[in-house]
Amino acid sequence: MAGVAGGGGGGNDFQWCFSQVKGAIDEDVAEADIISTVEFNYSGDLLATGDKGGRVVIFQREQEIQYVFCLRAWMLHACTQPYAGMQLGSIESSAMQNKSRPHSRGEYNVYSTFQSHEPEFDYLKSLEIEEKINKIRWLPQQNAAHFLLSTNDKTIKLWKISERDKRAEGYNLKDEDGRLRDPFRITALRVPILKPMDLMVEASPRRIFANAHTYHINSISVNSDHETYLSADDLRINLWHLEITDRSFNIVDIKPANMEELTEVITAAEFHPHHCNVFVYSSSKGTIRLCDMRSSALCDRHSKFFEEPEDPSSRSFFSEIISSISDVKFSHSGRYMMTRDYLSVKVWDLNMENRPVETYQVHEYLRSKLCSLYENDCIFDKFECCWNGSDSAIMTGSYNNFFRMFDRNTRRDITLEASRESSKPRAILKPRKVCTGGKRKKDEISVDSLDFNKKILHTAWHPTENIIAVAATNNLYIFQDKIN
Repeated sequence: MAGVAGGGGGGNDFQWCFSQVKGAIDEDVAEADIISTVEFNYSGDLLATGDKGGRVVIFQREQEIQYVFCLRAWMLHACTQPYAGMQLGSIESSAMQNKSRPHSRGEYNVYSTFQSHEPEFDYLKSLEIEEKINKIRWLPQQNAAHFLLSTNDKTIKLWKISERDKRAEGYNLKDEDGRLRDPFRITALRVPILKPMDLMVEASPRRIFANAHTYHINSISVNSDHETYLSADDLRINLWHLEITDRSFNIVDIKPANMEELTEVITAAEFHPHHCNVFVYSSSKGTIRLCDMRSSALCDRHSKFFEEPEDPSSRSFFSEIISSISDVKFSHSGRYMMTRDYLSVKVWDLNMENRPVETYQVHEYLRSKLCSLYENDCIFDKFECCWNGSDSAIMTGSYNNFFRMFDRNTRRDITLEASRESSKPRAILKPRKVCTGGKRKKDEISVDSLDFNKKILHTAWHPTENIIAVAATNNLYIFQDKIN
């Protein structure tokens, strides 16, 4: 069966195939090893994951050796043969063919691992602060180094990831082992020189943004001006400057004077990808507010209010819980935004507030299971969603290590599974189907057989290619397309 079109190019039908899996195979998974966030950088060459143990692991994509080799071969040939440039077309064509093959693509390998956050204790409130990484957001690359923001419940940190492959030797005031030399024994001045060394990747905290959130941080979003970012907790949204750590501006505050009057909380927030003055935030009541920072310093009054009217006939005890929005994402174009609630994904046009332009059912077959999902707390799971590079397809997770993709152009959808059973190199993923009742067909799985402990909460799509990263408990699966 053809997959869902995506990536940067066109509407070609393709199938998804296995590329890599990272993580241990152990049955007993340590709580600290569970992946809590996944994020590609702007180029897609780096992929970062955060876990409940406060660690950040960065994977780097290896160079596509065959393509580089072909171009190097042509350059060498062009230097030794007259008119060799005329043969560029055939060699470049061959290189591009090699580049399009799945096996010639560079794999993602561990680039850097570091401890981002440690467990803390708030003595004033007698509260433990977990080290779990809630969100990671990359900053656009400005020089050879990479920068990212990571946050736990209370503290946001700006990390610099840089490479070092040279070391200085020949100091005047110290020996090679670092011991200081006696100045009176120095008879000649030396000029220090740089010598090659094994590549070392260093992660260093450049800024620490703390003490600004009373409640748990659920979102961070870098502004399109690349100088500011927002952080959101249950009741407030703060605006930070990346160079200033000791103060932030409160731009949204929904805390009532009397906490008994509290009816909703903020669940997610994000800046518009192109307009630095516009941001949105979602609530536990299933509403989305778009705010313009030009209108006032405190955005208590929204510019737009997005809400879909509820069907009174379908209202139940669980209606408010399942309508709570767990994630909101602007499309790359900035024209649309996508929201994820418990059972569905909705796409909204920013010019139409009264209803979404598209609604996709993720696992409607669970509607009859809401009572048991409430009892085991799964109904409170927060699923994320993501766009592909061209905004033509969307992806989100489900239970049983299933994840769903929806093609916005053809309205086709597909269910795939992140499983080690199908983790042979370049193995094509078979579509999965859930049987809700009656006679179960071959290759279908009964809704009663779903494993609710296996859940895909965090996914990421490469910004320009059909490469996806899916976090399944403590394992990170990477899949790519196989063009038909």
